Amino acid sequence: MSNTTQSLAGTRITSLLDANSFVEIGQSVTARNTDFNMTEKKAPSDGVITGYGVIDGNLVYVYSQDVSVLNGTVGEMHAKKITRLYDMAMKTGAPVIGLIDCAGLRLQEATDALEAFGEIYMKQTLASGLIPQITGIFGTCGGGMALVPALTDFTFVEEKKGKLFVNTPNALAGNNISKCDTSAAKFQSEETGLVDGIGTEDEILGKIRELVTYLPSNCEDTDSYMECTDDLNRVCEDIENCTGDTAIALSRIADNGQFFEVKADYGKNVAVGFIRLNGATVGAVANRSESYDAEGNKAWESDGRLSARGARKAAEFVKFCDAFEIPVLTLTNVEGFEATVCSEKMMAKSVGQLVHAFANATVPKVNVIIGNAFGTAYTAMNSKAIGADMVYAWENAQIGMMDADLAAKIMYAGDDAATLNEKAAEYRELQNSVSSAAARGYVDTIISPADTRKYVIGAFEMLFTKREERPSKKHGTV
Repeated sequence: MSNTTQSLAGTRITSLLDANSFVEIGQSVTARNTDFNMTEKKAPSDGVITGYGVIDGNLVYVYSQDVSVLNGTVGEMHAKKITRLYDMAMKTGAPVIGLIDCAGLRLQEATDALEAFGEIYMKQTLASGLIPQITGIFGTCGGGMALVPALTDFTFVEEKKGKLFVNTPNALAGNNISKCDTSAAKFQSEETGLVDGIGTEDEILGKIRELVTYLPSNCEDTDSYMECTDDLNRVCEDIENCTGDTAIALSRIADNGQFFEVKADYGKNVAVGFIRLNGATVGAVANRSESYDAEGNKAWESDGRLSARGARKAAEFVKFCDAFEIPVLTLTNVEGFEATVCSEKMMAKSVGQLVHAFANATVPKVNVIIGNAFGTAYTAMNSKAIGADMVYAWENAQIGMMDADLAAKIMYAGDDAATLNEKAAEYRELQNSVSSAAARGYVDTIISPADTRKYVIGAFEMLFTKREERPSKKHGTV
């Protein structure tokens, strides 16, 4: 590695990649612009270090912006180094990882810099769905630069120094950064749906390394497996107690108890992320009604309903999995739709996107109903009706239009309590029982919770050679 990489930008690369694997490209590139005394400010790398290396033996391409050179600003040649890296990555079919620390557009180059941003956006768009794209933000990522992480698949932000914004907090009417820092990692993680994780610099680099091991190198890479050292028939003894915090339930099903969650702070009533089953990566989507902190204390709780944010988060995740041929597992336990003014603004659109994502996906899709599955929210959660290949249900699951007590009150309004109880029990047996759903073919097999892992692994092995066509068209519009 060249001595250029002794800068902070270079140190990030060496920390990210396997030891001694980085090969720098374009070290001697400098800005061509001579306006505003730029000839006196030229520096090797032009504010960005680019090259390739490996993570756990997997080829990746990396660019790391060097804030010590021209403040890491993006100009013509800075952008060309990044776009050429993208060209190489698309030719060879390997992920691109961007480490951002940038003062934004280079004012001395003006229109050339604007053109440069557009060229980066173009390459990212061409690469979308072809190769995985990951962004780590360690300093400022503002203005036009904020679109770069928006065009990638996964984004991580350093919790203290990382700043992500289109407009600075003080530029927002009625706001002040001391009142609400809209550029802060916490705000972006909780409110925008763009950020997959926050933490210290070392933690973020570690998360990116771990994520790369789950992902295929490109959309045609079907050989991305790890040796499974876990028992394929392992009993999930306590999984029945994890129906609230399904991140824990997914870890019980996964090889060696490992679940890599993304966007954990956004749309919390849905958990999404990656697990391995028999060594193969599987995308997981699960309804969630509570979560616990590292000490085992309940950190968050909801009523078990699907929110607009949760639906949108799940839809985007399923689309990513389908693009990269990653099978999808869902754990369904949903009471209905969240009923708030905020959620209602985007509910129909977001759930429509979720339905479209599941229905349009041609990868193997397995659903396990682990609790209540009520109303259209259940239909949207990878039900048999919208294309699930295999649907399992736990013995105590309930599947139907709504809770039986509520249904009885609606159908027999004004009747006495004894009648309502009788009719609710009848409704529960005829319409909400898992056996009635199975009798209609909406559930393929009723299983014991403890046997979930072996059934799910068996289903994905059976579906390994799945091929499914869709009507010929350019693309959908949802």
